[in-house]
Amino acid sequence: MALSISAVVLFAIIVFILTKKSGLKWGHAIVCMLLGFYLASSSIAPSITQLTTNVAGMIGGIKF
Repeated sequence: MALSISAVVLFAIIVFILTKKSGLKWGHAIVCMLLGFYLASSSIAPSITQLTTNVAGMIGGIKF
């Protein structure tokens, strides 16, 4: 659960920066958020969750 909250905060910060610095329009950001909500309620949501969990595990396993 902590990973999903961190991902949401990270993506919100990225969207905010893109709207302020890179010229992303707020309308486009809203459409992207709506796409995320529809994906979350679709049948592909468990696959996306598993993929992000595996990627986070790989990143966490990197030794510096």
